[in-house]
Amino acid sequence: MTLTDADYMARALFHAARGRGRTSPNPVVGAVVVSPEGVVVGQGYHEKAGEAHAEINALKMAGPFARGGTLFCTLEPCSHVGRTAPCVPRIAEAGIARVVAAVEDPNPLVKGRGFAYLLSRGVKVDVGVASDVASDLNQPFFTVMREGRPFVVMKAAISADGCMAEAPGRRTVLTSAPANRHAHRVRAEVDAIAVGIGTILVDDPLLTPRGVYRPMPLTRVIFDRSLRTPPGAQVLSTGAAGPVIIVTTAESAAKTEIRAKLEARGAEVMVTDGTIRDAVRCLANRGIASLLLEGGAELHSAAWDEKIVDYVRLYVTPHVIGAGGVRFLEGRRLPPAALAQRRVEPIGPDVLIEGYVHGPR
Repeated sequence: MTLTDADYMARALFHAARGRGRTSPNPVVGAVVVSPEGVVVGQGYHEKAGEAHAEINALKMAGPFARGGTLFCTLEPCSHVGRTAPCVPRIAEAGIARVVAAVEDPNPLVKGRGFAYLLSRGVKVDVGVASDVASDLNQPFFTVMREGRPFVVMKAAISADGCMAEAPGRRTVLTSAPANRHAHRVRAEVDAIAVGIGTILVDDPLLTPRGVYRPMPLTRVIFDRSLRTPPGAQVLSTGAAGPVIIVTTAESAAKTEIRAKLEARGAEVMVTDGTIRDAVRCLANRGIASLLLEGGAELHSAAWDEKIVDYVRLYVTPHVIGAGGVRFLEGRRLPPAALAQRRVEPIGPDVLIEGYVHGPR
């Protein structure tokens, strides 16, 4: 059977996905080197920010067998000096005759320059194979590059009648153990998770990924305009898992005694103009490319109103809460059927419904 460009790119995409949760703020990238005879002689992926890129790992494996062959990569090879040397000179020096890339790199330091370098060295370049899959894989990186903010995922557990809790301020457990395990796997792949102060006061969560391996620190963000986070909050005892950032206003940050107690517990107090949009841009400047909004209702509604939600992930449970319950996005319209690339998956007794708000960027 003769393999096609799409077949080799599928292999490169498989390797790229192995880097999920490991490379931020860099993209996840996979690469495959194919000899002139159609034999895969090298493959690799970007394993960690600051370490060798996917193309270099694949070329190392291929060695002299790369000469005259084709390099398949899920993103345009870099042409600038960052934490590592640029990839394109190494590709040309290895004697690669053709590069097949899924998508152009939106980073202004690269954007088309990698392709231009290769073409100037006589390397044939083809772009666009499996571009949709490659774009999905790197939505966090693409969103930061194009919009200057993280890719924002809104996650909620809701009852069959669309409620998040039995009443305001009442802790309500809805999801099953299988759904909880799935949610923790998701936590292991994002750069940061965020909650509102209401969630801290009612649930006192740890905000850590449990039951899964996470190789990088996880940033926890608390939206707290009035600086009401208790110094004894459990999340402030988990500094080993990653930073805790409390987002507040300049007025509240001026409460020096309260602020000092929180900072003494290891929290960073971040001052913004009071909008979520400003906060997420500040988070992007700290290298955060993906942000999971875990609740509660006020944070979800504010993020939705400011139009910064890119993706929605709902765990719908069989519970019926009834009148008096706290409704998800109260008064706002979000029909799950309208989500782009919608996916529905049973998880134990619950059902996961997820998809893009406006489609991939």
